[in-house]
Amino acid sequence: MKIEIGMDGILIDAKLLADLLRLEPAAVHSLMRAREITSFCERGIDEHEGQYRLSFFYGNRRARLNVDAAGNVIRRSMIDFGQAALPRQLHRTGG
Repeated sequence: MKIEIGMDGILIDAKLLADLLRLEPAAVHSLMRAREITSFCERGIDEHEGQYRLSFFYGNRRARLNVDAAGNVIRRSMIDFGQAALPRQLHRTGG
């Protein structure tokens, strides 16, 4: 699945994000608007030049997508802390 990277931002298919965060795809947009799903984007440097790391947070889950400059997903991951709260340090870049 590709991610669209353009001058106006990065566009991710709601189904991809929903699968990672274990949500219904139809819920993604409203949860983002309500700021219940938060995110940040990091741009790669040195050997990762041209790549991006996209991190998304929802409740006790963190999902990450690593993509290349063409928008191809290189790696995806998700951490679910169950009943425990998501540790604050995981909300920081590089965490």
